[in-house]
Amino acid sequence: MLSQIFKAYDVRGVYGKNLTDDVAYKIGKAFVSFLKCKDVIVGYDMRVSSPKLSKAFMKGVNEAGADAVDIGMVSTDGLYFASGFLKKPGVMFTASHNPPQYNGLKFCKAMAVPINEDTGLQQIKTIIEKKQFKKNKNDINGKVIKKNILKDYVKHVHSFIHKDKIKKLKIVVDAGNGMAGKVTPLVYDKLPIKIIPLYFKLDGTFPNHLADPSKYENLRELQKIVKKEKCDFGMAFDGDADRIFFIDENGKIINSSFISALLIKNILQKHKNQNIIYNLVCSKIVPETIKKFGGKAVIERVGHSFIKDTMKRINAIFACEHSAHYYFKHNFNADSGIIASLIVCEIISKENKPLSKLVKEFEVYNKIEETNFKVKDKIKKIQQIKDHYKKKNPKKIMTMDGVSVYFDDWWFNVRPSNTEPLLRLNLEADSKELMEEKMREVVGVIKNH
Repeated sequence: MLSQIFKAYDVRGVYGKNLTDDVAYKIGKAFVSFLKCKDVIVGYDMRVSSPKLSKAFMKGVNEAGADAVDIGMVSTDGLYFASGFLKKPGVMFTASHNPPQYNGLKFCKAMAVPINEDTGLQQIKTIIEKKQFKKNKNDINGKVIKKNILKDYVKHVHSFIHKDKIKKLKIVVDAGNGMAGKVTPLVYDKLPIKIIPLYFKLDGTFPNHLADPSKYENLRELQKIVKKEKCDFGMAFDGDADRIFFIDENGKIINSSFISALLIKNILQKHKNQNIIYNLVCSKIVPETIKKFGGKAVIERVGHSFIKDTMKRINAIFACEHSAHYYFKHNFNADSGIIASLIVCEIISKENKPLSKLVKEFEVYNKIEETNFKVKDKIKKIQQIKDHYKKKNPKKIMTMDGVSVYFDDWWFNVRPSNTEPLLRLNLEADSKELMEEKMREVVGVIKNH
Protein backbone atom coordinates (compact mmCIF):
# COMPACT_ATOMS: atom_id res chain seq x y z
CA MET A 1 0.00 0.00 0.00
CA LEU A 2 2.81 2.42 0.87
CA SER A 3 4.37 2.17 -2.58
CA GLN A 4 1.06 3.39 -4.03
CA ILE A 5 1.20 6.64 -2.04
CA PHE A 6 4.92 7.46 -1.73
CA LYS A 7 5.65 9.54 -4.84
CA ALA A 8 8.74 11.36 -6.13
CA TYR A 9 8.22 14.55 -4.11
CA ASP A 10 5.48 13.76 -1.59
CA VAL A 11 2.90 11.31 -0.31
CA ARG A 12 -0.44 11.32 -2.13
CA GLY A 13 -3.42 8.97 -1.97
CA VAL A 14 -7.17 8.48 -1.57
CA TYR A 15 -8.36 9.02 1.99
CA GLY A 16 -9.71 5.85 3.61
CA LYS A 17 -8.39 3.67 0.79
CA ASN A 18 -4.58 3.84 0.71
CA LEU A 19 -4.08 6.93 2.88
CA THR A 20 -5.67 6.22 6.26
CA ASP A 21 -5.42 7.71 9.75
CA ASP A 22 -3.28 4.70 10.73
CA VAL A 23 -0.87 5.32 7.83
CA ALA A 24 -0.61 9.01 8.84
CA TYR A 25 0.10 7.95 12.45
CA LYS A 26 2.92 5.65 11.29
CA ILE A 27 4.35 8.34 8.99
CA GLY A 28 4.42 10.69 12.01
CA LYS A 29 6.43 8.16 14.04
CA ALA A 30 8.71 7.40 11.09
CA PHE A 31 9.31 11.09 10.29
CA VAL A 32 10.65 11.72 13.82
CA SER A 33 12.67 8.47 13.66
CA PHE A 34 14.21 9.55 10.34
CA LEU A 35 15.05 13.14 11.31
CA LYS A 36 15.73 12.44 15.02
CA CYS A 37 14.06 15.79 15.65
CA LYS A 38 12.62 17.25 18.85
CA ASP A 39 9.64 18.91 17.18
CA VAL A 40 7.70 19.02 13.91
CA ILE A 41 5.53 21.83 12.53
CA VAL A 42 2.18 20.57 11.18
CA GLY A 43 -0.12 22.51 8.86
CA TYR A 44 -3.14 21.36 6.88
CA ASP A 45 -5.55 22.55 4.21
CA MET A 46 -9.37 22.67 4.09
CA ARG A 47 -9.90 19.12 2.82
CA VAL A 48 -12.50 17.15 4.78
CA SER A 49 -9.91 14.53 5.80
CA SER A 50 -7.09 16.96 6.68
CA PRO A 51 -7.92 17.55 10.40
CA LYS A 52 -8.24 13.77 11.05
CA LEU A 53 -5.04 12.89 9.19
CA SER A 54 -3.02 15.65 10.84
CA LYS A 55 -4.29 14.62 14.29
CA ALA A 56 -3.23 10.99 13.66
CA PHE A 57 0.16 12.17 12.36
CA MET A 58 0.68 14.35 15.47
CA LYS A 59 -0.14 11.35 17.68
CA GLY A 60 2.66 9.43 15.94
CA VAL A 61 5.03 12.39 16.37
CA ASN A 62 4.19 12.60 20.10
CA GLU A 63 4.61 8.85 20.67
CA ALA A 64 8.06 9.06 19.06
CA GLY A 65 8.92 11.56 21.82
CA ALA A 66 8.71 14.80 19.80
CA ASP A 67 6.42 17.83 20.09
CA ALA A 68 3.98 18.68 17.29
CA VAL A 69 3.71 22.42 16.60
CA ASP A 70 0.16 22.71 15.27
CA ILE A 71 -0.13 25.85 13.10
CA GLY A 72 -3.67 24.94 12.02
CA MET A 73 -5.24 25.54 8.62
CA VAL A 74 -2.73 27.30 6.35
CA SER A 75 -1.57 27.53 2.74
CA THR A 76 1.45 25.43 1.75
CA ASP A 77 3.65 28.53 1.51
CA GLY A 78 2.49 29.30 5.08
CA LEU A 79 3.93 25.95 6.22
CA TYR A 80 7.22 26.63 4.35
CA PHE A 81 7.38 30.07 5.97
CA ALA A 82 6.81 28.56 9.43
CA SER A 83 9.60 26.02 8.81
CA GLY A 84 12.03 28.80 7.89
CA PHE A 85 10.84 31.29 10.51
CA LEU A 86 10.86 28.78 13.40
CA LYS A 87 13.84 26.82 12.00
CA LYS A 88 12.06 23.48 12.41
CA PRO A 89 11.06 20.62 10.07
CA GLY A 90 7.48 20.65 8.83
CA VAL A 91 4.71 18.63 7.21
CA MET A 92 1.78 19.98 5.23
CA PHE A 93 -1.40 17.96 4.71
CA THR A 94 -2.73 18.78 1.25
CA ALA A 95 -3.46 17.21 -2.11
CA SER A 96 -3.12 20.58 -3.85
CA HIS A 97 -5.36 20.59 -6.97
CA ASN A 98 -6.50 16.93 -6.79
CA PRO A 99 -10.20 15.93 -6.43
CA PRO A 100 -11.83 15.91 -2.94
CA GLN A 101 -11.22 12.23 -2.11
CA TYR A 102 -7.43 12.74 -2.27
CA ASN A 103 -5.06 13.94 0.41
CA GLY A 104 -1.32 13.92 0.94
CA LEU A 105 1.74 15.10 2.83
CA LYS A 106 4.52 17.48 1.76
CA PHE A 107 7.64 17.23 3.91
CA CYS A 108 10.53 19.57 4.63
CA LYS A 109 13.53 19.76 6.93
CA ALA A 110 14.18 22.92 8.98
CA MET A 111 14.43 26.09 6.82
CA ALA A 112 11.92 24.63 4.31
CA VAL A 113 14.50 22.29 2.74
CA PRO A 114 12.43 19.82 0.69
CA ILE A 115 12.46 16.07 1.29
CA ASN A 116 11.97 13.94 -1.83
CA GLU A 117 12.36 10.25 -2.65
CA ASP A 118 16.16 10.56 -2.80
CA THR A 119 16.55 12.66 0.36
CA GLY A 120 14.30 10.87 2.81
CA LEU A 121 10.91 9.69 1.53
CA GLN A 122 12.23 6.21 0.76
CA GLN A 123 13.88 5.98 4.21
CA ILE A 124 10.63 7.04 5.92
CA LYS A 125 8.78 4.36 3.93
CA THR A 126 11.39 1.71 4.89
CA ILE A 127 11.17 2.65 8.60
CA ILE A 128 7.41 1.96 8.49
CA GLU A 129 7.72 -1.27 6.49
CA LYS A 130 10.46 -2.70 8.73
CA LYS A 131 9.03 -1.18 11.94
CA GLN A 132 12.39 0.46 12.63
CA PHE A 133 10.89 3.26 14.73
CA LYS A 134 13.27 5.09 17.03
CA LYS A 135 13.00 4.05 20.67
CA ASN A 136 11.24 6.74 22.68
CA LYS A 137 13.67 7.49 25.53
CA ASN A 138 12.09 7.08 28.97
CA ASP A 139 8.72 6.60 27.22
CA ILE A 140 7.96 10.31 27.59
CA ASN A 141 5.52 11.40 24.90
CA GLY A 142 5.77 14.78 23.23
CA LYS A 143 2.90 17.25 23.30
CA VAL A 144 0.85 19.24 20.82
CA ILE A 145 1.68 22.97 20.92
CA LYS A 146 -0.76 25.26 19.08
CA LYS A 147 0.88 28.22 17.37
CA ASN A 148 -0.54 30.96 15.16
CA ILE A 149 2.02 32.11 12.59
CA LEU A 150 -0.35 34.10 10.36
CA LYS A 151 0.58 37.57 11.64
CA ASP A 152 4.29 36.85 11.06
CA TYR A 153 3.49 35.29 7.67
CA VAL A 154 1.64 38.44 6.53
CA LYS A 155 4.55 40.64 7.67
CA HIS A 156 6.96 38.37 5.78
CA VAL A 157 5.08 38.39 2.43
CA HIS A 158 4.66 42.18 2.68
CA SER A 159 8.47 42.50 2.91
CA PHE A 160 8.67 41.64 -0.82
CA ILE A 161 6.98 44.90 -1.85
CA HIS A 162 6.89 48.60 -0.98
CA LYS A 163 3.37 48.84 0.43
CA ASP A 164 3.29 52.63 0.03
CA LYS A 165 3.83 52.25 -3.74
CA ILE A 166 0.70 50.15 -4.24
CA LYS A 167 -2.05 52.11 -6.01
CA LYS A 168 -5.80 51.58 -5.91
CA LEU A 169 -6.58 48.42 -7.83
CA LYS A 170 -9.63 46.23 -8.27
CA ILE A 171 -8.91 42.50 -8.50
CA VAL A 172 -11.08 39.39 -8.70
CA VAL A 173 -9.58 36.47 -6.79
CA ASP A 174 -10.81 32.92 -7.36
CA ALA A 175 -9.76 30.86 -4.34
CA GLY A 176 -11.56 27.74 -5.64
CA ASN A 177 -12.84 27.08 -2.08
CA GLY A 178 -9.17 26.53 -1.19
CA MET A 179 -6.69 28.05 1.24
CA ALA A 180 -6.39 31.35 -0.66
CA GLY A 181 -9.86 32.06 0.76
CA LYS A 182 -8.31 32.29 4.22
CA VAL A 183 -4.96 33.87 3.35
CA THR A 184 -5.89 36.52 0.74
CA PRO A 185 -8.09 38.66 3.08
CA LEU A 186 -5.30 38.69 5.71
CA VAL A 187 -2.60 39.71 3.21
CA TYR A 188 -4.62 42.33 1.30
CA ASP A 189 -6.46 43.78 4.31
CA LYS A 190 -4.40 46.97 4.78
CA LEU A 191 -3.57 47.55 1.10
CA PRO A 192 -5.50 50.03 -1.10
CA ILE A 193 -6.83 47.13 -3.18
CA LYS A 194 -10.44 46.12 -3.60
CA ILE A 195 -10.72 42.34 -3.72
CA ILE A 196 -13.79 40.80 -5.34
CA PRO A 197 -13.88 37.34 -3.75
CA LEU A 198 -14.87 34.29 -5.75
CA TYR A 199 -15.35 31.00 -3.82
CA PHE A 200 -13.55 32.13 -0.64
CA LYS A 201 -15.57 29.76 1.56
CA LEU A 202 -13.22 26.97 2.66
CA ASP A 203 -14.78 23.76 1.38
CA GLY A 204 -12.79 20.60 0.66
CA THR A 205 -15.63 19.15 -1.40
CA PHE A 206 -14.99 21.84 -4.09
CA PRO A 207 -18.69 22.50 -4.82
CA ASN A 208 -18.02 25.01 -7.63
CA HIS A 209 -15.02 23.70 -9.55
CA LEU A 210 -11.82 21.82 -8.75
CA ALA A 211 -9.10 24.08 -7.35
CA ASP A 212 -6.97 23.48 -10.45
CA PRO A 213 -6.44 26.73 -12.38
CA SER A 214 -4.12 24.99 -14.85
CA LYS A 215 -7.32 23.56 -16.43
CA TYR A 216 -8.71 26.56 -18.24
CA GLU A 217 -12.34 25.47 -17.93
CA ASN A 218 -11.97 26.28 -14.20
CA LEU A 219 -11.18 29.91 -15.05
CA ARG A 220 -14.26 30.77 -17.13
CA GLU A 221 -16.22 32.46 -14.36
CA LEU A 222 -13.19 34.45 -13.26
CA GLN A 223 -12.69 35.67 -16.85
CA LYS A 224 -16.34 36.79 -17.06
CA ILE A 225 -16.26 38.69 -13.76
CA VAL A 226 -12.98 40.48 -14.59
CA LYS A 227 -14.64 41.92 -17.72
CA LYS A 228 -18.05 42.55 -16.16
CA GLU A 229 -16.67 44.39 -13.12
CA LYS A 230 -14.01 46.20 -15.21
CA CYS A 231 -11.25 44.93 -12.96
CA ASP A 232 -7.53 45.61 -13.30
CA PHE A 233 -6.92 41.86 -13.46
CA GLY A 234 -7.89 38.48 -11.99
CA MET A 235 -6.01 35.83 -10.03
CA ALA A 236 -6.75 32.14 -9.45
CA PHE A 237 -5.05 29.93 -6.87
CA ASP A 238 -4.88 26.16 -6.58
CA GLY A 239 -6.16 24.37 -3.46
CA ASP A 240 -3.13 24.92 -1.23
CA ALA A 241 -2.41 28.38 -2.74
CA ASP A 242 1.19 27.75 -3.77
CA ARG A 243 0.39 28.23 -7.49
CA ILE A 244 -1.23 31.27 -9.08
CA PHE A 245 -2.64 32.05 -12.53
CA PHE A 246 -3.40 35.52 -13.90
CA ILE A 247 -6.13 36.91 -16.14
CA ASP A 248 -5.58 40.32 -17.77
CA GLU A 249 -8.11 43.19 -17.74
CA ASN A 250 -9.65 41.89 -21.01
CA GLY A 251 -10.37 38.48 -19.47
CA LYS A 252 -7.49 36.79 -21.30
CA ILE A 253 -5.53 34.01 -19.53
CA ILE A 254 -1.85 34.89 -19.33
CA ASN A 255 0.68 32.13 -19.95
CA SER A 256 2.75 31.63 -16.80
CA SER A 257 6.00 32.02 -18.79
CA PHE A 258 4.99 35.65 -19.48
CA ILE A 259 4.32 36.24 -15.77
CA SER A 260 7.74 34.66 -15.06
CA ALA A 261 9.38 37.06 -17.54
CA LEU A 262 7.56 40.04 -15.99
CA LEU A 263 8.73 39.06 -12.49
CA ILE A 264 12.29 38.41 -13.73
CA LYS A 265 12.53 41.83 -15.41
CA ASN A 266 11.35 43.47 -12.17
CA ILE A 267 13.76 41.48 -9.98
CA LEU A 268 16.81 42.03 -12.20
CA GLN A 269 16.15 45.77 -12.42
CA LYS A 270 16.53 45.85 -8.61
CA HIS A 271 19.21 43.14 -8.20
CA LYS A 272 21.83 42.98 -10.96
CA ASN A 273 23.83 39.93 -12.12
CA GLN A 274 21.82 37.31 -10.23
CA ASN A 275 21.33 33.61 -10.99
CA ILE A 276 17.78 32.78 -12.02
CA ILE A 277 16.48 29.24 -12.58
CA TYR A 278 13.79 28.20 -15.04
CA ASN A 279 12.53 24.72 -15.79
CA LEU A 280 13.17 23.15 -19.15
CA VAL A 281 9.60 23.52 -20.47
CA CYS A 282 9.28 27.28 -19.89
CA SER A 283 9.01 29.43 -23.03
CA LYS A 284 12.25 30.55 -24.73
CA ILE A 285 11.30 34.08 -23.68
CA VAL A 286 12.21 33.22 -20.06
CA PRO A 287 15.97 32.58 -20.53
CA GLU A 288 16.07 35.38 -23.12
CA THR A 289 14.58 37.83 -20.58
CA ILE A 290 17.04 36.69 -17.89
CA LYS A 291 19.98 37.37 -20.23
CA LYS A 292 18.51 40.64 -21.57
CA PHE A 293 18.28 42.14 -18.08
CA GLY A 294 21.74 40.99 -16.99
CA GLY A 295 20.99 37.80 -15.10
CA LYS A 296 22.49 34.34 -15.47
CA ALA A 297 19.95 31.79 -16.76
CA VAL A 298 20.19 28.28 -15.29
CA ILE A 299 18.02 25.46 -16.66
CA GLU A 300 16.66 22.75 -14.33
CA ARG A 301 14.34 19.79 -14.65
CA VAL A 302 10.67 20.02 -13.62
CA GLY A 303 9.93 19.53 -9.91
CA HIS A 304 10.07 21.69 -6.80
CA SER A 305 12.74 19.69 -4.96
CA PHE A 306 15.17 19.91 -7.92
CA ILE A 307 14.51 23.65 -8.26
CA LYS A 308 14.96 24.35 -4.53
CA ASP A 309 18.15 22.25 -4.28
CA THR A 310 19.70 24.11 -7.22
CA MET A 311 18.56 27.50 -5.86
CA LYS A 312 20.39 26.79 -2.63
CA ARG A 313 23.49 25.44 -4.37
CA ILE A 314 23.96 28.38 -6.76
CA ASN A 315 22.39 31.05 -4.52
CA ALA A 316 19.71 31.96 -7.10
CA ILE A 317 17.47 34.92 -6.31
CA PHE A 318 14.40 33.57 -8.14
CA ALA A 319 13.12 30.49 -9.96
CA CYS A 320 10.03 29.74 -12.03
CA GLU A 321 8.20 26.77 -13.49
CA HIS A 322 5.81 26.55 -16.43
CA SER A 323 3.17 25.25 -13.99
CA ALA A 324 2.93 28.69 -12.25
CA HIS A 325 5.22 27.98 -9.30
CA TYR A 326 7.32 31.04 -8.41
CA TYR A 327 10.24 30.60 -5.97
CA PHE A 328 11.98 33.35 -4.01
CA LYS A 329 15.40 33.23 -2.34
CA HIS A 330 14.20 35.36 0.58
CA ASN A 331 11.26 32.99 1.06
CA PHE A 332 13.64 30.20 2.11
CA ASN A 333 13.89 29.24 -1.61
CA ALA A 334 10.24 28.17 -1.47
CA ASP A 335 7.39 28.93 -3.86
CA SER A 336 4.53 31.28 -3.02
CA GLY A 337 1.52 32.29 -5.10
CA ILE A 338 0.75 35.11 -2.64
CA ILE A 339 4.21 36.72 -2.95
CA ALA A 340 3.96 36.54 -6.76
CA SER A 341 0.53 38.23 -6.58
CA LEU A 342 1.86 41.10 -4.45
CA ILE A 343 4.81 41.73 -6.79
CA VAL A 344 2.46 41.86 -9.81
CA CYS A 345 0.33 44.44 -7.93
CA GLU A 346 3.45 46.52 -7.31
CA ILE A 347 4.59 46.30 -10.95
CA ILE A 348 1.16 47.41 -12.25
CA SER A 349 1.11 50.28 -9.72
CA LYS A 350 4.66 51.42 -10.58
CA GLU A 351 4.35 51.12 -14.37
CA ASN A 352 0.80 52.51 -14.42
CA LYS A 353 -0.04 50.24 -17.37
CA PRO A 354 -2.63 47.46 -17.73
CA LEU A 355 -1.40 43.90 -17.36
CA SER A 356 -2.02 43.12 -21.05
CA LYS A 357 0.44 45.91 -22.04
CA LEU A 358 3.02 44.80 -19.48
CA VAL A 359 3.21 41.25 -20.83
CA LYS A 360 3.04 42.28 -24.50
CA GLU A 361 6.84 42.51 -24.84
CA PHE A 362 7.12 38.83 -23.89
CA GLU A 363 4.50 37.52 -26.35
CA VAL A 364 7.11 36.60 -28.94
CA TYR A 365 6.67 32.87 -29.46
CA ASN A 366 3.72 30.52 -29.86
CA LYS A 367 3.49 27.79 -27.24
CA ILE A 368 0.97 24.99 -26.86
CA GLU A 369 -0.62 24.22 -23.50
CA GLU A 370 1.02 21.18 -21.93
CA THR A 371 -0.68 18.12 -23.50
CA ASN A 372 -0.81 14.60 -22.04
CA PHE A 373 -0.68 11.29 -23.91
CA LYS A 374 -1.41 7.85 -22.47
CA VAL A 375 1.29 5.36 -23.46
CA LYS A 376 2.09 1.77 -22.51
CA ASP A 377 5.85 2.14 -22.09
CA LYS A 378 7.03 5.69 -21.30
CA ILE A 379 10.78 4.97 -21.49
CA LYS A 380 10.54 3.07 -24.79
CA LYS A 381 8.39 5.78 -26.37
CA ILE A 382 10.82 8.56 -25.35
CA GLN A 383 13.69 6.57 -26.90
CA GLN A 384 11.66 6.18 -30.17
CA ILE A 385 11.05 9.96 -30.28
CA LYS A 386 14.75 10.66 -29.66
CA ASP A 387 15.83 8.22 -32.41
CA HIS A 388 13.30 9.71 -34.85
CA TYR A 389 14.48 13.31 -34.35
CA LYS A 390 18.19 12.48 -34.27
CA LYS A 391 17.91 11.91 -38.02
CA LYS A 392 16.46 15.41 -38.57
CA ASN A 393 19.70 17.27 -37.71
CA PRO A 394 18.45 19.24 -34.71
CA LYS A 395 20.55 22.02 -33.19
CA LYS A 396 20.56 20.17 -29.86
CA ILE A 397 19.01 17.15 -28.10
CA MET A 398 18.84 17.19 -24.31
CA THR A 399 17.89 14.28 -22.03
CA MET A 400 17.73 16.09 -18.67
CA ASP A 401 14.02 15.30 -18.21
CA GLY A 402 12.56 13.06 -20.90
CA VAL A 403 13.80 14.36 -24.26
CA SER A 404 14.09 17.97 -25.48
CA VAL A 405 14.77 18.62 -29.18
CA TYR A 406 15.79 22.10 -30.41
CA PHE A 407 15.69 23.48 -33.96
CA ASP A 408 16.29 27.10 -35.07
CA ASP A 409 12.63 28.07 -35.18
CA TRP A 410 10.92 25.53 -32.86
CA TRP A 411 11.55 23.12 -29.97
CA PHE A 412 9.69 20.52 -27.98
CA ASN A 413 10.03 18.43 -24.83
CA VAL A 414 8.39 15.10 -24.03
CA ARG A 415 8.76 13.93 -20.43
CA PRO A 416 7.22 11.15 -18.37
CA SER A 417 4.72 11.85 -15.59
CA ASN A 418 6.02 10.79 -12.17
CA THR A 419 2.69 9.37 -11.08
CA GLU A 420 0.70 8.26 -14.16
CA PRO A 421 1.25 6.29 -17.40
CA LEU A 422 1.43 9.59 -19.29
CA LEU A 423 3.85 11.51 -21.45
CA ARG A 424 3.64 15.31 -21.24
CA LEU A 425 4.33 17.32 -24.39
CA ASN A 426 5.42 20.97 -24.49
CA LEU A 427 6.15 22.63 -27.84
CA GLU A 428 6.93 26.16 -29.00
CA ALA A 429 7.57 27.75 -32.38
CA ASP A 430 8.30 31.15 -33.92
CA SER A 431 4.90 31.30 -35.65
CA LYS A 432 1.41 29.97 -34.98
CA GLU A 433 1.39 28.05 -38.29
CA LEU A 434 4.69 26.36 -37.54
CA MET A 435 3.52 25.53 -34.01
CA GLU A 436 0.38 23.82 -35.36
CA GLU A 437 2.31 21.98 -38.08
CA LYS A 438 4.96 20.70 -35.66
CA MET A 439 2.36 19.79 -33.06
CA ARG A 440 0.69 17.49 -35.63
CA GLU A 441 4.09 16.06 -36.54
CA VAL A 442 5.21 15.28 -32.96
CA VAL A 443 1.78 13.89 -31.99
CA GLY A 444 2.08 11.57 -35.00
CA VAL A 445 5.43 10.29 -33.73
CA ILE A 446 4.06 9.79 -30.18
CA LYS A 447 0.99 7.90 -31.41
CA ASN A 448 2.87 5.86 -34.01
CA HIS A 449 3.56 2.49 -32.35
